[in-house]
Amino acid sequence: MGNHRLDPTVLRPAVIVEDPRLREHRDAMEELLRTARFGVEALYRQVAGLGYVVLLSDNQGITVDYIGDQATTDYLRAAGLYMGADWNEARAGTNGTGTCIATGESLTIHQSDHFDATHIPLTCTVAPIFDPVGNLSAVLDISALRSPREKSSQFLALQMVRNFAHRIETASFIRSCSRNWIVKLTANQALAEVDTDYVLALDSSGRIAGFNHHARQLLAEEMKTGWRDAKQALGRPISDFLDCEIDGLTRFARPNSIERNVMRLTGSGRSLFIQVVPPATIRVLPAPVQQEESRIPKALKAVAGEDPSIQRNLNKLSRLLNTNISVLVSGETGTGKEYLAKAIHQSCVRAQGPFVPVNCGALPENLIESELFGYEGGSFTGALSKGKKGLIREAHGGTLFLDEIGDMPLGSQTRLLRVLAEREVMPIGGTRPYPVDMRVIAASHRDLLGMVKKGLFREDLYFRLNGVTITLPPLRDRVDLAWLVAQLLESRAYPDGSARSLSSKALGVLSSYGWPGNIRELVNVIDFACAVASDPEIGLDDLPDQVFRRIDGDGEASAADAARSNSKQAASLREDLRRTGWNISATARLLGVDRTTLHRRMRRLGVTLPPRST
Repeated sequence: MGNHRLDPTVLRPAVIVEDPRLREHRDAMEELLRTARFGVEALYRQVAGLGYVVLLSDNQGITVDYIGDQATTDYLRAAGLYMGADWNEARAGTNGTGTCIATGESLTIHQSDHFDATHIPLTCTVAPIFDPVGNLSAVLDISALRSPREKSSQFLALQMVRNFAHRIETASFIRSCSRNWIVKLTANQALAEVDTDYVLALDSSGRIAGFNHHARQLLAEEMKTGWRDAKQALGRPISDFLDCEIDGLTRFARPNSIERNVMRLTGSGRSLFIQVVPPATIRVLPAPVQQEESRIPKALKAVAGEDPSIQRNLNKLSRLLNTNISVLVSGETGTGKEYLAKAIHQSCVRAQGPFVPVNCGALPENLIESELFGYEGGSFTGALSKGKKGLIREAHGGTLFLDEIGDMPLGSQTRLLRVLAEREVMPIGGTRPYPVDMRVIAASHRDLLGMVKKGLFREDLYFRLNGVTITLPPLRDRVDLAWLVAQLLESRAYPDGSARSLSSKALGVLSSYGWPGNIRELVNVIDFACAVASDPEIGLDDLPDQVFRRIDGDGEASAADAARSNSKQAASLREDLRRTGWNISATARLLGVDRTTLHRRMRRLGVTLPPRST
């Protein structure tokens, strides 16, 4: 122990820390102690008759829990096998707890393995307990004042302490990660219900947020790396390791026969039995017996026609409707993000509750918190005397739609994160929080992940909102334009009650247009055409000028293309007018349109009548 400059020949008495310092160490790991106590007591019942004591030490080597034979208390205290004992290697030299802290490994330090001569009679068998992100939290230790000379005598003790450390670690893990999706994996079907080997926690976006030590070792095997390097798995999507996406895991959250719940590891191909526990804040309702899982509700069907990319998203959403999983909708401005959010709300069990839309980009920065979180009366200058409930509480029992979430200030993001994590909201100036039960749907046209990397959007809020991401394609990339036009015309009948339609030539123009304003622009175009059309069928001349401009892939109009198109149309129209001697009425009859339509076409193409000769 040259690094610690200890002399092995010097007999050192055990160091027992004073009560105030011991309380500090115990308070720092209060939650783990509460869970571990049951395991410590159960382990002691197994080993007490063999002369062992059970100790639990924190990651600094201080014994924070202990059970031993009261008849030998004085001997145990003198040997350091006692509450408050300091087993840090820097003070005590090589010993079970100190070496476990240094290596993170289960092991036995038997008799002469100890560095300090004071401890040579002891045998200490230990196992580490890790926190959900792989940091060592505690060391479980069974030690004896006397034992057989052979170290192999401690083999069963080592297996026993490993087993109990795993149970304590897993119980503590599940309790501390109750707001995450918990994935339990085991190779043993018979014991799956009562004992789980591998446990992982997933955040709402399906990324790994934590693991117990067995799962960490499993991931290390899949990554072909050492278990210490398996921390690199944190933040990676579960689909990197399991042959399943996050939304596909929900089917394992319902009570099924365990033998049907089989999942394959993507690396090794090994099959494991799986159980999924949803977050405490998420309710997963049993699937109706006669309803297919992929069936899309009517409100969602109205979002799109036969566009494959949107249909895949709608199928995914249909399986998640009756959960509290947050939905993040991305897409360019005008692609129908709020329309989709309303359809999700109308399709789930919350349809009877309120749908509360919030445009985060439209709220002034100095008002966004009072509007969202509410306030108590008189909490600031200008506040209403009776206070304000706030939009989040208004959404209780329903859906909160946060449009343009990327425009929310960072300070407000912090408060929103707390609301989503705790499912309660503290109004400004309030003294007690109010519980809220709501589905959250957020939307943005911005690249939120890019904003996260630049420090402009909170990463933890992004992953909290990103339970499932739905991307709405721009209208120029959709293949269901004709369906969209038909839906719009269905609700815009001709004044005499006749159904409206669109000519094939007009549809051709709309199909070749780039739609920089997306569906919002399409609605405006159809409204314009319905207003000016003199017949139930909308033709070329009923369309606004903007749609005759060609738009490239970046949404920019091609001036050359537009000029060429207009030039051809103008030349054709001039030829028709010349054939009739520039007679407007005769040309209109030739083309099968009325005089108003012909005049509108001439203005659009810049065609004018030649001056009359005098």
